[in-house]
Amino acid sequence: MGVTGASGLIYALDLLTALRGTGVETHLIVSAGAKQVAPTELAGGTRELEALADRVHKDTDLGAGIASGSYPTRGMVIVPCSAGTLAKVAAGFGDSLVARAAHVTLKERRPLLLVVRESPYSRPMIQNMLAATDAGAVVLPASPGFYQRPETILDLVGGITARVLDHLDIANDRSPRWKDGGG
Repeated sequence: MGVTGASGLIYALDLLTALRGTGVETHLIVSAGAKQVAPTELAGGTRELEALADRVHKDTDLGAGIASGSYPTRGMVIVPCSAGTLAKVAAGFGDSLVARAAHVTLKERRPLLLVVRESPYSRPMIQNMLAATDAGAVVLPASPGFYQRPETILDLVGGITARVLDHLDIANDRSPRWKDGGG
């Protein structure tokens, strides 16, 4: 999991929490931008995220196992995914571990999910979303649904977490499912 500098670190926290106890080994990379945002969004800063991950990597560590295609992973999620990270993924520019691991994930044809949180979208962002999609990524904007009648912010966040887990083929009950006939 890559965590970058867009607002929305609550999505990363919820996903890491949901992954605990699933048997899925989690690797966490927190970008410099995310480290700047963390104190404003998480009471414990990046420590909250790091405490939930099985392994924590520095974004500058391009020699980490997850930077190699021979290192087995189930896939990768970048949550939240900043516009800058989206651009790097779209261009195949691997100057950080987040970007390099994303590139490796794509080249190995593993699932890569980009949970874009920024809005509105500029034309370059839309073009980068298309390029990332064409390269094999799934662009999954942090746009929660309301059919489950959320009562809390965590209910809204959980809808996105459930979608991410679904795309990684990880069974979950993080959010209510659509039922025949609606709701």
